[in-house]
Amino acid sequence: MLPLYRTAPGGIVMASMRNDLEPFFKPRHIAIVGVTRSEYSFGGMSFLQKLQEAGFPGTLYSINPKATEIRGLPAYPNLSSLPVVPDLAMVCVAAAHVPAVLEECGRIGLRHIHILTSGFKEIGTEEGRQLEEQIAFIAKEKELLVIGPNCMGPYCPASGLTAWGAIPGARGPLGVISQSGSITQRLTEYAYSLGIGTDKAVSVGNEAVLNSLDFLEFMGQDEGIRVIALYIESMRDGRRFFELAREISKRKPIIVWKGGETEVGARTAASHTGGMAGEQMIWEAVFRQTGVIHVSSLNEWMDAVIAFALLPPPGSRGVFLIGGGGGNSVVNSDTCIHEGLDVPSPSSATMGKLRETVPGAGSIAGNPLDDWQTFVDPAYFGAILDLVCQDPAMGMVIVDRLIPRKAFHIPDLPDSTQATIEQVKRRGNRKPVVFMVDSEGGDPELGAQGASLRAEFGKGGIPAYPSVKRAARALIHLYRYYNWLDRIKTPDL
Repeated sequence: MLPLYRTAPGGIVMASMRNDLEPFFKPRHIAIVGVTRSEYSFGGMSFLQKLQEAGFPGTLYSINPKATEIRGLPAYPNLSSLPVVPDLAMVCVAAAHVPAVLEECGRIGLRHIHILTSGFKEIGTEEGRQLEEQIAFIAKEKELLVIGPNCMGPYCPASGLTAWGAIPGARGPLGVISQSGSITQRLTEYAYSLGIGTDKAVSVGNEAVLNSLDFLEFMGQDEGIRVIALYIESMRDGRRFFELAREISKRKPIIVWKGGETEVGARTAASHTGGMAGEQMIWEAVFRQTGVIHVSSLNEWMDAVIAFALLPPPGSRGVFLIGGGGGNSVVNSDTCIHEGLDVPSPSSATMGKLRETVPGAGSIAGNPLDDWQTFVDPAYFGAILDLVCQDPAMGMVIVDRLIPRKAFHIPDLPDSTQATIEQVKRRGNRKPVVFMVDSEGGDPELGAQGASLRAEFGKGGIPAYPSVKRAARALIHLYRYYNWLDRIKTPDL
């Protein structure tokens, strides 16, 4: 079915977004236009290398009119000489030659095109602007679907389409849309390191034809994607974003990192993708009304992603803090409250049980709970979780998991991480439980141990953060989103 085009600010809107954009992520035949013969160069050659290294299961075609063979594959002079019409073309030639490649795509019926090439409106010249307008005109005339220019394009581990990002990556619940190639790549790698796979990702660049909102609509319809992470610097159709975000947020969370929030950032965004950033106050109002989760850094983006990917809805903003020692218990409480959470007192029934089990000396029974046994005895830790899950005031749990070292006088015991993970999983996600593995302070050995332990928790299906502040901020995002859902389902009469 050919797409139905209608005039829209910033791009083309299709009648059936799911049917039209799905082939970008499931190609069987890929043509890479502009593969050099050099040992290595960024562009066509590096994309070919990465697809081969990732074990792309389909057929790869190299287009280079001056070569007959590249990296063990036959090279072809142009797209018209290929034995089949590819499902996807990756265009890596110089900017001036891109319009001719699009014309050829139109002649042979190749509709799905990713333009890696830069040198268009983002460089701020009249020539670059005219070239980009020419791309948009050809695409509309030939009914082509184009990602870019100036972008890394589509990514999908399930189909072996991993020329960038985590290679070969892993399947998972995450969908990523970004106006920055480097940020898209970084998030997929970051998520993979924490055990979160990616269903689909796309770097859209200048958005001459298809834009972020086309892929937002597409991912909103995709049942394999449970969490959408969106990086934007500018938006040409604010009304469409508002309407899409409001509807999609009712089914799945959208976590937005908005670049260009300062005057300098906005000026830089204009030279990055050729867009202009909007007013910050307007964006904040839009996020509140649509249920979008707004974050301000890569770490906060990733922290929210793993919370939404792995945790159930919280029953309240009340958090129960386990472990950490006396001083840490004090500052951890302060941190949670500063981030918008509550640290409520346990019910009388919970306090009675805690007093029966928590040692009187060297520990504190209550919330926070300072009890060294939770570090060394997984079964005991599980019993504490049972108490917390039965207390209606506690909507979520943060567990301080210290890294054993000599200064703590912890006995030399077998690693209990997997047993601890099993204790959490046995509770069947009754309440959100996250871990805090503090490895900050400049000690490189401790830092490496902390990263490894957090990854182990993540791969076990449990979020783990390097500080209470980051854990608390992820949990308040979780609470506010589900609270927004409850409010729109039961509006005030």
